[in-house]
Amino acid sequence: MDRIIYHCITIKCKSTKAFEFFTLNKHLEKWLTKIADVEPKVGGKYELFWNPEDKQNDSTIGCKILALTDGKFLCFEWKGPKQFKHFMNTVRPLTNLTVFFISDPKGTEIHLLHTGWRDSSEWEGARQWFDNAWKMALEELQRYVWKEFGACKSSPEGIEDEILKQAGKREEARSRTKGPYRKALKQ
Repeated sequence: MDRIIYHCITIKCKSTKAFEFFTLNKHLEKWLTKIADVEPKVGGKYELFWNPEDKQNDSTIGCKILALTDGKFLCFEWKGPKQFKHFMNTVRPLTNLTVFFISDPKGTEIHLLHTGWRDSSEWEGARQWFDNAWKMALEELQRYVWKEFGACKSSPEGIEDEILKQAGKREEARSRTKGPYRKALKQ
């Protein structure tokens, strides 16, 4: 049975810019990973490295982009960190992420779906870990957009307070999260 991770956020920018936050190495390295090697084309690499000294672990080495339409959607393979590597990174197909970018009067809605979860207790543990990791990662993306591009300067009233409130929750969740994404999310 497939259990889907789903998260949705809105960021104050055009959908083409939001798409770049997931496809350009310079942006990915600011909010998601230490080193990114992404080739934004079908069949291109989608490799992220949280521990560059050990590229075989805690990375998405070997992952590819499966489909994309500039500014609209992106689908790519995904691997798990070291603690899930023995079962997540050897199955075919790998888990997949599909990200949709939908123009909205407030900016762009980003809908993230992480699929391909198998039906066992260890897979469920990994799915829960990633559900939390993606929530924190997308909050970090909102923070990055806000800090780097001043997106909140023209955002609806209260959004800055909401981001700061969420940051407090993120810090609490980080203290419970272990693994490479914890390091990446501290950036």
